[in-house]
Amino acid sequence: MSSSATAARADGTGTAAAEATKSLRALYYVRFGFALVWAALMAVLAGTLGPAVIVLLVLYPLFDMAAAVLDFRSSGAGRPKAPLYVNMGLSLLTAAGLVVAIPVGIPGVLRVWGAWAITAGLVQLLVAILRYRLGGQWPMILSGGISTIAGAGFVLMADGPDASLGSIAGYALLGGIFFLLSALRLHRLAVRAS
Repeated sequence: MSSSATAARADGTGTAAAEATKSLRALYYVRFGFALVWAALMAVLAGTLGPAVIVLLVLYPLFDMAAAVLDFRSSGAGRPKAPLYVNMGLSLLTAAGLVVAIPVGIPGVLRVWGAWAITAGLVQLLVAILRYRLGGQWPMILSGGISTIAGAGFVLMADGPDASLGSIAGYALLGGIFFLLSALRLHRLAVRAS
């Protein structure tokens, strides 16, 4: 058992911390499953900006916002929540921004998605660093950093001749894999602690 887990049990917060970690792990598994299905659908449909793709594009940040709300509700009292508020706001703004950008076409969508990936990646990086003591956060730290870099790539791709939505599917899948890795790591830490 880690020293932070020992200290948590000594001051009576061990049960609350364990429940928060269990909720976070379950949320990470759900986020992986959603990302996997979403990426597969987007990869198949990404050739045109048709109705199904539009729904998928707007659905992704709305799902992200809902996940942040669940994360907020299950977070323990001692964990910082301000970054989760920021994440909720960014996701909602992105969904609205996509609705505005869709008539512009794929370049507009890539610019909005890129801006979101940059800002959400920075928030994810901050949240993972703040949660470092919970364990299982290295994948989230890497994911936040990669998201920031990928976002810049989407913005640059928007101005290029080969602007496409296919890369967004790969981005979502990679993010989902990082959620899976974090969930598995949290599971291993919970098994070791018990």
